[in-house]
Amino acid sequence: MLYGRDVAPGEKERDKMEGYRWKAAVVTLSDKGYAGEREDKSGPLICEMIAEAGYDVQKTVLLPDEKDEIKKYLCLLCDIERMDIIFTTGGTGFAPRDCTPEATLEAADRIAPGIAEAMRLASLRITPRAMLSRGVSVIRGQTLIINLPGSPKAVRENLEAVLPSLDHGLAILTARAGECAR
Repeated sequence: MLYGRDVAPGEKERDKMEGYRWKAAVVTLSDKGYAGEREDKSGPLICEMIAEAGYDVQKTVLLPDEKDEIKKYLCLLCDIERMDIIFTTGGTGFAPRDCTPEATLEAADRIAPGIAEAMRLASLRITPRAMLSRGVSVIRGQTLIINLPGSPKAVRENLEAVLPSLDHGLAILTARAGECAR
């Protein structure tokens, strides 16, 4: 044995993933929701969908559209709480106070544009207004952050488009699997 391989290729990666549930946080961003003037329906929907997909929802929070506060909380979830993935909802449109993408980009080490592109593409098949979403997807350390729109309908459409691929991306990001070369 030239390099001392003691397991079949890929076996170590499978062992690392066996029974693991991704630690997830859901952050709703809404001035009206934070003030108690609007019920948050998107955050609970995200929690339901990702829990059904096997994620462990460990944190949920509702924040106002304040860029510095959003950035600070995202950094806390990544650096201190060590979440594997964070889903945000709201604050991705054209309204003057919508600042989620800017706060997310300020918190980022690297961008992951394909995720946001896939969500917009899937939504564009349903409505031309999907092009108005400014949501981004980024990586901070070993945490993936994904901005989702604020409407429950758009949340469902976007998550259905990307959830099937996120497990593999997270496994690579967190070194629980090697990159695939299909």
